Amino acid sequence: MSAEARLHELKILLPPAPKVMGVYKPVVVAGGLAYVSGHGPLRSDGTLICGRVGADLDQQAGYQAARQTGLAILATLRESLGSLDRVQRVVKLLGMVNSAPEFQQHPAVINGCSELFRDVWGPSDGVGARSAVGMAALPGNIAVEIEAIFELAEASAGA
Repeated sequence: MSAEARLHELKILLPPAPKVMGVYKPVVVAGGLAYVSGHGPLRSDGTLICGRVGADLDQQAGYQAARQTGLAILATLRESLGSLDRVQRVVKLLGMVNSAPEFQQHPAVINGCSELFRDVWGPSDGVGARSAVGMAALPGNIAVEIEAIFELAEASAGA
């Protein structure tokens, strides 16, 4: 099943793709890979989920922030590539959690994004390599920032 069909089946609505807020490209395609710049937990109404996990937010709220960040990444991919069906597989995620010093469950938080991608592309193509780390602070006090690398389908790798 295609990624776009899977989104429809799962009744997932994507937020608007985030607007560029600096000197960078949201997606760079090179060598058959799509490199996606760091994204935060952008909601459909344009607000962000903010706070430190383990202080302002609990682990479940952090998980939801990571899922929302994954939705923002999907929105950017769709806008940049025209369709999520151009993505062959998830290659790598780097998940950064704005966390209190004593919080240690960073991988459980980033699972919010990883499980979303697994549900969209399946367990074989939707799960890639991953790092999940804690940060003392993130821009604008966002709860999570995630960057990603995707392999593009053969026919679209050069586009």
